[in-house]
Amino acid sequence: MTNIYAHRGASKYAPENTLPAFELAYEMKADGIETDVQLTKDEIPILIHDENVKRTTNGIGFVKDFTFAEIQELDAGSWFSKKYTGTPIMSLEEFLNWIKFKPLYLNIELKNNKIDYEYIESIVFEMVQEHQLLDRTTISTFNSESIKRMREINQMVEVAYLTSKQNNKLVTYAKDLGANAIHVNYRLLNDRLMNECLRNDMKIRVYTINRYPSMKQCFHLGCNGIFTDVPDKALSYRIKTLGG
Repeated sequence: MTNIYAHRGASKYAPENTLPAFELAYEMKADGIETDVQLTKDEIPILIHDENVKRTTNGIGFVKDFTFAEIQELDAGSWFSKKYTGTPIMSLEEFLNWIKFKPLYLNIELKNNKIDYEYIESIVFEMVQEHQLLDRTTISTFNSESIKRMREINQMVEVAYLTSKQNNKLVTYAKDLGANAIHVNYRLLNDRLMNECLRNDMKIRVYTINRYPSMKQCFHLGCNGIFTDVPDKALSYRIKTLGG
């Protein structure tokens, strides 16, 4: 069965990476939630996609230049809709406390491909471990060096290499880095890649797909998961395609 991960929560319907988007995804019965982590100036992991707060808050500047206390003052909801005015940015700690007792898979993307935050791997790993969520968590990143660092920290946690680049030896490359999953842009998905993943016991998940034809192919091929902004539609499409 292909698991459906709500991409930054149910981000088509509520402001991305915020509690309302996560709660909506849970209500829609998504199988898992994908979220993004960056570090504040005082090394608190927070949930935000962009390195700069400008697009999704009423602030301006890089995440790395704000303390957590300053980040908490920002409004991360009104850009999406007046209904969500005053919605705060969540810390990873708050998010893990929220998800801990819910039957959801978790994908944490380390946003360290543009700003290579020092110690982000160990900070995130230790927090997930402390909440006893390692068995249902995947940590993903576009940063190949970060994959290696993550694997040095722990041999068991699922680590996914994220990519949108064509590479005929992608599975071998990811495996050599220490990844045991790959998360690929939809246009990279084909039968050959799927078969190679199966031969190498490499999980494969596909991002970010919101339309039925793309989802249908993922369901038929048996991908391990998809990331979507519309988990409600994805669930109905999965039933339509597979009957369950």
